[in-house]
Amino acid sequence: MFKISWWFLRIICIYKTTSAIIKYDAEEKIKETIEDAGFGAKLIDEEVKEKSILVCRLHIKGMTCTSCASTVESALQVVPGVQRASVALAIEEAEIRYDRRVISATQLIHAVEETGFEAILVTTGEDQSRIDLKVHGILDERSIMIVKSSVQALPGVEDIKVDTELHKLTISYKPDQTGPRDLIEVIESATSGHVTVSIYPEADGREQHRNEEIRQYKNSLLWSLVFTIPVFLTSMVFMYIPGLKNGLDKKVINMMSIGELLRWILSTPVQFVIGRRFYTGAYKALCHISPNMDVLIALGTNTAYFYSVYSVLRAATSENYMATDFFETSSMLISFILLGKYLEILAKGKTSEAIAKLMDLAPETATVLMHDNKGHVVGEKEIDSRLIQKNDVIKVVPGGKVASDGFVIWGQSHVNESMITGESRPVAKRKGDTVIGGTVNENGVLHVRATFVGSESALAQIVRLVESAQMAKAPVQKFADQISKVFVPLVIVLSLLTWLSWFLAGRFNGYPKSWIPSSMDSFQLALQFGISVMVIACPCALGLATPTAVMVATGVGASQGVLIKGGQALESAQKVDCIVFDKTGTLTIGKPVVVNTRLLKNMVLREFYDYVAAAEVNSEHPLAKAIVEHAKKFHSEENHIWPEARDFISVTGHGVKAKISDKSVIVGNKSFMLSSHINVPVEASEILVEEEDKAQTGIIVAMDQEIVGIISVSDPIKPNAHEVISYLKSMKVECIMVTGDNWGTANAIGKEVGIEKIIAEAKPEQKAEKVKELQLSGRTVAMVGDGINDSPALVAADVGMAIGAGTDIAIEAADIVLMKSNLEDVITAIDLSRKTFFRIRMNYVWALGYNILGIPIAAGVLFPSTRFRLPPWVAGAAMAASSVSVVCWSLLLRYYKRPLITQERQSYTSG
Repeated sequence: MFKISWWFLRIICIYKTTSAIIKYDAEEKIKETIEDAGFGAKLIDEEVKEKSILVCRLHIKGMTCTSCASTVESALQVVPGVQRASVALAIEEAEIRYDRRVISATQLIHAVEETGFEAILVTTGEDQSRIDLKVHGILDERSIMIVKSSVQALPGVEDIKVDTELHKLTISYKPDQTGPRDLIEVIESATSGHVTVSIYPEADGREQHRNEEIRQYKNSLLWSLVFTIPVFLTSMVFMYIPGLKNGLDKKVINMMSIGELLRWILSTPVQFVIGRRFYTGAYKALCHISPNMDVLIALGTNTAYFYSVYSVLRAATSENYMATDFFETSSMLISFILLGKYLEILAKGKTSEAIAKLMDLAPETATVLMHDNKGHVVGEKEIDSRLIQKNDVIKVVPGGKVASDGFVIWGQSHVNESMITGESRPVAKRKGDTVIGGTVNENGVLHVRATFVGSESALAQIVRLVESAQMAKAPVQKFADQISKVFVPLVIVLSLLTWLSWFLAGRFNGYPKSWIPSSMDSFQLALQFGISVMVIACPCALGLATPTAVMVATGVGASQGVLIKGGQALESAQKVDCIVFDKTGTLTIGKPVVVNTRLLKNMVLREFYDYVAAAEVNSEHPLAKAIVEHAKKFHSEENHIWPEARDFISVTGHGVKAKISDKSVIVGNKSFMLSSHINVPVEASEILVEEEDKAQTGIIVAMDQEIVGIISVSDPIKPNAHEVISYLKSMKVECIMVTGDNWGTANAIGKEVGIEKIIAEAKPEQKAEKVKELQLSGRTVAMVGDGINDSPALVAADVGMAIGAGTDIAIEAADIVLMKSNLEDVITAIDLSRKTFFRIRMNYVWALGYNILGIPIAAGVLFPSTRFRLPPWVAGAAMAASSVSVVCWSLLLRYYKRPLITQERQSYTSG
């Protein structure tokens, strides 16, 4: 007989079939074995597939405009195994959802590099941590072999890479099986102490890349200025100083002057050495038939440079030809564009300051306690906080930061969690309470056992959420993407038409010869107009209009305790005109307490609560937890064991039923009793009405099909609920309350907070149906709930807002996560989204207006009436300034202040 160990195999038999569904690592082998035994077998492909789907992040170097980002995105989306790819120009990163069974992260990097851009791996998305270690000592072949074999022998180690030049070890591992301290101890022990190991001293990868890019642009700009300033002086300034003008006009060869030769010599390194990045970018773009900003710059500067070379060489070979050069145009264009790029990168770096601040919350060091076999503390050691492992016990002194997520095993104190949750009041902590890494201990000493470290910590998850939000595109971004596809080719055509029209007009006397400057002919005038059109056009500003604003807004939101999942959520939130509120935990505090008990049969109160608690202890509903907590008061022991509940059934939004000892117990609302064929006497109905009028929930208890008592539970309304509802109304947002509670309690709560439209006794699916009904009537609906019982409605809504606290947030269901249980954050989310999209709209007005006005002026539309012409280098400066201005306008969102609902309602209404 063939046997399969239940430790490795789970078989779920299907009624009236001869088949089984198998879940096992070696799927095909097990499937074949079972089929050989004469039974059918089916693989759980869905679960296997789900585990193989990963999200990879790549830093991409060399992108200059939306066209570049679209090229990379399109290339990634057609790669087999890639489910979704998103490229963000503002942070120069790609997020790829891929199937690791089909393609690897290395192949994704190769796919990006084939488009002509450099890709650097940020994370593969695998369920593992990675650490870089610095080795101090000699690393020969023997020691490398010993280190590799020793580390790979550790449980949980996935991979190890050695860089002998940098003395660097990169180790990937599973944090639930091993940790960085174990790795260091093994390495030092294996080498008999000949080498020592420490955390590799380097900044965050993104910060490194950004700093390197800033350094490169700064150096390029400075070298460009070294050559460009003399070119500018010889062509624009010295020509008006008599002594210097005579020297520069002195002929060298035939009609070629010293000034022309100097400008040629000085502008050449700017054009081909300092400006080589534009040639590289243009070549890559043209190879993929996706012309970008680099193509325009390369065409414009090359046209100016090579025409100037032609003019100077012709003068050198002629005795009567007067050269007119544009060397200052090419060199000054490149210098101004480099200046613009340098300022743009500096500004873009500030858009992600929120992430940097979050990452800086973690303390640099931590104090780890050592225990003996009996659990007594025998010593303590200060270590790098990155070396903390699961189950370490960390000592947190007053005023110190909590170094890791965990729970308190000794001590009591108050912890300031405002930097994570936004909750301003310190939270009391004692034995058994959870703490979040990065928060500040206010007074007493705490001993904390680490539970989630490294990439699993709440802080790391928040950072990942904000990073993902910054990658997600707003639908309005599609507008810019569509324009960018045709923008550069259109500008090139416009530039050629501009040159041709001015040239032909001059050739066939279309305008008076007096219009032409004395130093030019009609060809040169037309050429200048054509170059100006080419270099003034700026698709970059369009490409940056949305992502920079979204980046700043998501970062600002995170710092306010509002986690917004990207551009889609922001765009939907600013359109919201109707909000559906859950009651428990949303409009109320969410911690109900039992305030009264009315027995309708002769029973001992303790016995009554033993039966009720035995049934409710299996429920996750807040009301059930309140009843269980109240029942504990009748027992002196801390962890009382309730009678066993058999045949337990929970009907969401209505109640529970179970067999307790010799009785059938049903606990729930009136409709649940009626549906269970239990008669509700007049006395019970009167009690329910009384409790509902007090905004209290009456919970009926029936035993053996007879009502024996009613428990009154009160959940206090949040202090600022009425003000929040009133402020939302002033923002022209309708408020609706949907709850599973009874009508009486719901109406009482609604009246107190100021909500007129109420739906009570609603099941979770009915909440979702109500949301869909509102959407069909043309409303943009937001749903605000606790993110667990309300998940169907949260998903159905245009914007789902989950109210939670710290780590207890429903990230999957909601579009916006309100990290603290504060209703004011609903206003913050909507107000921030509206202000963000005002910035985005203004960005588009500026970017489009700049091009619509700038291109005709550069083409010479004002020249016939005013003789005004825009020199190409001035056009280039304007182009560089347009991108910088868009980024700076988005950066103003960093100074966003949340509305003060008690003071600003009148101003919002009048505005």
